[in-house]
Amino acid sequence: MSKKFKPDKGGFVFSTDPNFRFEDEEQQAKETLPPAQQNLRVKLETKHRAGKTVTLVDGFVGTDEDAEKLGKLLKNQCGSGGSVKDGEIIVQGDHRDKVVQYLLKNGYSKTKKAG
Repeated sequence: MSKKFKPDKGGFVFSTDPNFRFEDEEQQAKETLPPAQQNLRVKLETKHRAGKTVTLVDGFVGTDEDAEKLGKLLKNQCGSGGSVKDGEIIVQGDHRDKVVQYLLKNGYSKTKKAG
């Protein structure tokens, strides 16, 4: 068996527990908080982007699928591109006002504009 097909990718070397099983982090499902409980921060960022400006929505708690859905809605609302990486929604360009307005209108009442 080749090393890349082994289930251990988290650094476990040895366990004395005979019932020990490797569990992927993906199996531990995150629940998406309701919009009213989401504590989102909308900020402008240019770091590591060759001087390009992006609107960054940070603080989303939930599954990757729900973050992708919200990211798609925000990108459509702003009429620009973007992506969702590591729980951050990235919208190309300075669209802070549009993003905050859209989030507040759709029930994300704890949304704040930072910076």
